[in-house]
Amino acid sequence: MANFLKVDTLEELDELFERSHEQPVVVFKHSNSCGISSHLFEEIGSVDADVNVVVVQEARHVSDAIAERTGFRHHSPQAFVIRQGKAVYQASHYAIDPQKISAEIGEA
Repeated sequence: MANFLKVDTLEELDELFERSHEQPVVVFKHSNSCGISSHLFEEIGSVDADVNVVVVQEARHVSDAIAERTGFRHHSPQAFVIRQGKAVYQASHYAIDPQKISAEIGEA
């Protein structure tokens, strides 16, 4: 089961990108007003790792910073696996695949 951790600040985001040089980091951009996002939030709960959640309505500046750092246009829901400071997995909406995320972080 996923351990969901909320990311609200740019400092927390900096720490995640720094940590990605030691181990893969999962980031999930979530919209609390979107049914698709709610469904995929439940689905990503099957990933056996920390899942760092950015609630777009509460931390848009963090969401925007993710787009800038990864080079992937903003979507929500959107999932990333960050390794060595780069997105090695990115998907949005129903393309988000918890099994692929697990494989990217070495859990599958």
